[in-house]
Amino acid sequence: MINILLCGNNKVFDGMLTELISITNRTNEAIRCYIFTAELTRIKKEYIALGEEEAEFLDNLVKSKNPNSEVKSIDVTSIYEQEFMKSPNESAYCTPYTLLRLLADKIEEIPDKLLYLDVDMMIDGDISELFNIDIEDYEYAAVKEKYGCVFIRPDYINAGMLLLNMKKIKETGLLEKARTKIKTKKMLFADQDAVYWSTTKKKLLPRRYNEQSKFDREDTLVCHFCKRLMFRPYPHTTNFKQWNIEKVHNELKCHRFDDDLNKYLELKKEFEKSKRGKVKNEYK
Repeated sequence: MINILLCGNNKVFDGMLTELISITNRTNEAIRCYIFTAELTRIKKEYIALGEEEAEFLDNLVKSKNPNSEVKSIDVTSIYEQEFMKSPNESAYCTPYTLLRLLADKIEEIPDKLLYLDVDMMIDGDISELFNIDIEDYEYAAVKEKYGCVFIRPDYINAGMLLLNMKKIKETGLLEKARTKIKTKKMLFADQDAVYWSTTKKKLLPRRYNEQSKFDREDTLVCHFCKRLMFRPYPHTTNFKQWNIEKVHNELKCHRFDDDLNKYLELKKEFEKSKRGKVKNEYK
């Protein structure tokens, strides 16, 4: 069983759907995907937890490829509020949902080994290759952050992909220390900084396991559609996600996941149709 963790709310359902399509299209082994979500409308009205219908749809998707696979949505609102309410990093560079991964050690059912993935990633190969990397002596494995390893520290990591040794993390208190930093000190990259500066021992992996810019290398396993610096026609940043299909094609010149994205459009249409049908039935 491959254990995966995603985090987010209803607004990133498209990311969860596209990413799980890319995984299940290339991985035969069963996956158990945990989704941490939270209702944080006190911060912004659009911060609504992932709905039951969305979670059920994702569960049906993974089961359609392997009946032993499953998606388990876990509402961590109460734990989040206990740990992070009004902390200096709630208004982080992204959203408060980036902090949810820091709660993994507080959820009893989380297994000893867990692959955390940002929802703006696509997988171009069997994800078991990454999951099965030996990290017994490490708290986690990660890839260097493209810009951070130049401007911050040579070994500074991108926390979008973290292969977590939860047993070791509980021994060293990595996530507990990271939460303390989040609660007491404003940091530029919030969760990523908190993890990096709380680390006792990490394993650095090749760039192909979290490629943050060029998607034209054949051996790349994880493509990360994160914010990036573009130099043409003038220096600027872009932040196109994989479900922004036209931008992915025209701006990033990426057609690597066209089959997955075509399936996404088909399934998204199916989901919206079924949801509209349920709404009509409720008002009959």
